[in-house]
Amino acid sequence: MPTVLLIGTLDTKGDEFAFVQELIHANGCRTLVMDAGVMDEPAFAPDIPAAAVAEAGGTALEALRAEGDRGRAIEVMLRGVRRLTLDLFEAGRIDGVLGLGGGGGTNIATAAMRALPVGVPKLMVSTVVAADVRPYIDIKDVTLMYSVVDIAGINRISRRVLANAAGAISGMVRQALPPGDDRPLIAASMFGVTTPCVTALRQRLEREGYEVLVFHANGSGGRAMESLIRDGFIAGVADVTTTEWCDELVGGMLSAGPERLDAAGQAGIPQVVSVGALDMVNFHARATVPDRFRDRTLYVHNPNVTLMRTTPEENRRLGEVIANKLNAAAGPVCLMLPLRGVSTIDAPGQPFYDPAADAALFDALRAGVLPHVALRELDVHINDPVFAEALADELLARLHAS
Repeated sequence: MPTVLLIGTLDTKGDEFAFVQELIHANGCRTLVMDAGVMDEPAFAPDIPAAAVAEAGGTALEALRAEGDRGRAIEVMLRGVRRLTLDLFEAGRIDGVLGLGGGGGTNIATAAMRALPVGVPKLMVSTVVAADVRPYIDIKDVTLMYSVVDIAGINRISRRVLANAAGAISGMVRQALPPGDDRPLIAASMFGVTTPCVTALRQRLEREGYEVLVFHANGSGGRAMESLIRDGFIAGVADVTTTEWCDELVGGMLSAGPERLDAAGQAGIPQVVSVGALDMVNFHARATVPDRFRDRTLYVHNPNVTLMRTTPEENRRLGEVIANKLNAAAGPVCLMLPLRGVSTIDAPGQPFYDPAADAALFDALRAGVLPHVALRELDVHINDPVFAEALADELLARLHAS
């Protein structure tokens, strides 16, 4: 019988948790209840009391009560809930997680959810889903359900919403995974301006017996790809589109952080890396472009996306960063350079065509990579089918050799 972990503050949400718990039991699932409340006693006895959560977070519950600092209490309980939830999962004691809460409860419960692997059912019923939810989801498969009304008692609206939540998490933990062929996984990075290349590459790799996970290089996508590589899901990487480093280096909106391009090298798995969309930094609507960039070459991709062309100096720095990342790789790596352009709008007649900027990038990479990094240059555009075939050939050769 599957078990659902319920996370929340039983001093303020006890009636709601009791209601949901009863429905989950009626659906043929067990529950474990973890209390993250601090200030008052719980409405009913949890399986994991608040004192145990606070201790796991590094502070005694009585000390938190004496301090009376809500922000600090949330910080401590968040750490404790995250640690205990991961322990329960690794011990095989839980199959999914359900949280109920407002701002504080959502922060606490989703922190625990984000600590769990992709695929573990995670459902958060929250009052704050109508706001920016990126901090709660990050790069994990957290499902958010808006509570509509505050989670403050059982009423005509909350009864229906909470019943839906109980049914949803019960269904998730009971749902068997349909069988698949479990082919080796390849991770590939793509942007709209490198889609022809990555599509052709994916189709070739699939014909060769691999399953390809394509990640949109929009910050979250790159971080999700790095996370799955670290978790051991990925056999090889076709990192065609390394554009997130433009935003990290120059200050755009889609950075994947300074650890981008680390995971594959640290894991020692085969990787083929290219320079897709290193001609652009991303901003939202044109009005969001910082004043210091207003005189730069800008291209309005759509009303919500404005692209800025990277300069030769920025491209030189990008080349140095990427070379250093590849030099640190513990496994086989090949750097692929398309000498006639790195995106659909970096071609003759297109708004970002700038051979001098591309040359600065290529020269920095040539000068920066160490001998153990294979370097292959093709006198074609990145979206030329010849380039996609060459990428596939290089990755397949390394996969077969490993």
